[in-house]
Amino acid sequence: MRNPQLNKHGELQHLLTLDGLPREVIIGILDHAAPFTEVAEREVKKLPLLRGKSIFNLFFENSTRTRTTFEIAAKRLSADVVNLNVSTSSTAKGESLLDTIDNLCAMHADMFVVRHSASGAPVLIAQHLQATGRDHIHVVNAGDGRHAHPTQGLLDMYTIRHYKRDFTQLSIAIVGDILHSRVARSQIAALTTLGVPDLRVVAPKTLLPTAIENLGVRTFTDMREGLRGVDVVMMLRLQNERMTGALLPTPQEYYKVWGLTPEKLALAKPDAIVMHPGPLNRGIEIDSAVADGTQSVILPQVTFGIAVRMAVMSMLAGQ
Repeated sequence: MRNPQLNKHGELQHLLTLDGLPREVIIGILDHAAPFTEVAEREVKKLPLLRGKSIFNLFFENSTRTRTTFEIAAKRLSADVVNLNVSTSSTAKGESLLDTIDNLCAMHADMFVVRHSASGAPVLIAQHLQATGRDHIHVVNAGDGRHAHPTQGLLDMYTIRHYKRDFTQLSIAIVGDILHSRVARSQIAALTTLGVPDLRVVAPKTLLPTAIENLGVRTFTDMREGLRGVDVVMMLRLQNERMTGALLPTPQEYYKVWGLTPEKLALAKPDAIVMHPGPLNRGIEIDSAVADGTQSVILPQVTFGIAVRMAVMSMLAGQ
């Protein structure tokens, strides 16, 4: 069965999830992103690759970092960018998601970048475009519910490859709120596909999904054991907005046990890098001394994110 994210030539049609995306496609995106990192160093930061294309940013959920980097990426490719203000859009007046999409298609959209609180919303849009004969329009998932955040996963892979080169030699720990994190799901899918031999998830029992070991990870409920000897520490924020019920003690108690401090980081390899998808909560999941320290690559992640999103959009709409 053909991957619904790929066209008949095996090229990217949509980017909806990293789960099931072939290794060669992931590597291809990372390779494609590399030259775009140099664009930011130019005096004129524009390329004509998507000139005349219309990209609609549909953010039905709050975002600063992701929406801004998508907008910068599209503008650097010379696309026309439309940011939909969802709070004042027709969906706030009762219009359905797919009716909104149909109306935007009538405005000659070439790509939708979608963030939505409902898992599967970007997939639904892609299926609707296919069913209505508009599969020339591309969909990029910018985060949906607890499901996936594929461009975040890709920029994390780019960052790891930039600093550590060979995925097949690494020990990597993903630490924090695994249960509610779409970022963690995309990271796990990509890292297993790229052949990481020792992939760990480190979290309180209440924040670990049931049977997560089936995804090819080792679970740790002791942070010190989970960090011991790793090459990469990928921290996650607490997804308080998605939590129901009391899963944790106070933030202060969480930080005491699960916050990444210099003392805990010392258990990892001396050249280990620290990552975080943002927004980070200092004094809850990470200490400022770590976030601003020499092993932190949190700000380079953001910079690489622009290049990776340029790569994805140019591969989709630039075919």
